[in-house]
Amino acid sequence: MSSSIHTNRAGEQDYGQSGRGQLKVLLGYAAGVGKTYRMLEEAQQLKRQGKDIVVGYFEPHGRKDTIAKSDGLEIISRRVVAYRGGTFEEMDTTAILSRQPAICVVDELAHSNVPGSERTKRWEDVQVLLAAGIDVITNMNIQHLESLNDQVLQITGIRVRETVPDWFVKSAAEVVMVDATTGALLNRLRRGDIYAPEKAQRAMENFFKESTLTALRELALRQAAHELELRETARTSAERQPQQELSSASASSPVATIDRILIYVSADVSTAMLIRRGRRMADYLGADCFAVSVVPLRDKASLPTQDRNAVEKHLSFARNLHVETRILEGDDAAEAIVDFARRNQITQILLSRCDRSSWNRMFGTDLILRVVRKAKDIRVIIVAERKRSN
Repeated sequence: MSSSIHTNRAGEQDYGQSGRGQLKVLLGYAAGVGKTYRMLEEAQQLKRQGKDIVVGYFEPHGRKDTIAKSDGLEIISRRVVAYRGGTFEEMDTTAILSRQPAICVVDELAHSNVPGSERTKRWEDVQVLLAAGIDVITNMNIQHLESLNDQVLQITGIRVRETVPDWFVKSAAEVVMVDATTGALLNRLRRGDIYAPEKAQRAMENFFKESTLTALRELALRQAAHELELRETARTSAERQPQQELSSASASSPVATIDRILIYVSADVSTAMLIRRGRRMADYLGADCFAVSVVPLRDKASLPTQDRNAVEKHLSFARNLHVETRILEGDDAAEAIVDFARRNQITQILLSRCDRSSWNRMFGTDLILRVVRKAKDIRVIIVAERKRSN
């Protein structure tokens, strides 16, 4: 039996109300903990309450107990997509919008749609449903959260390619961790409840090692606690706001220091890791976050196209994570970074140790040292990309 940790926003969730739809995310740490089962169980309960609910997408994986939970629910037919000589089935967002239910349940939020689809990711389809006023209940595993991508690589040795941005999960009215002990999960795997016997054996030798599952479960529990803290802080702030508005304008009180983080963006491949680290730090601190690149005033033409494209890709990645981006001009990158930091009250600067691209050689090889010397009043964090030990 799975247990749950609920993290709600201020106020109770009320399905089927007008305006923008509300999002509920069921979070797990591995296949088989019961996310889809729980999602369909909740759908059945809402149907019994008379709610207008449909199943927008459901992936049964041959699991009999889970399939049984879909009995009697209205399931929207999938859209068939042709790609490279084959056919694939995707969620039919247009059909759901045409049906206009009050609530829609959507399996596997992190799924990537077949190339050529109107939207790249399923979470983007869910955004469309929410914008249309449809409440959505969906699910995902912790390894698909973008900011945890590097930590998951360290734990599992696998770089997860299908990710959901943190800001999207944080927009949920409710996040529920569907939990099961690692022992219970491994027992389910051995019984064939999750995968067929041959696939189950391979899984236990790889991703489903007990040590890996334990680490992922701990990660998921920490994330659930973080989501709870965020929503509790938001609730407390909302309750205090009326009192603050009534307080005397002349009353003096200490001004709290607000953290502001600067992430230095270069062409180096480690920059994506740095952006994820900075975004996660900003979320935990409630800080503003900037991704900053420096372009030399002279010799711009000498910058390799490959480096220019890499920097733009990293800036685009940062924008997708809702990080503000800036492109500075200056022949002294350290001076430009520190000057921007002081003008924008930056409290922490994040630099990557692996800066060996020609982009950074334009400014010399001692960029980190020069930033540290110039920014004595600002915390400078140097991050090295860790290699996974076998």
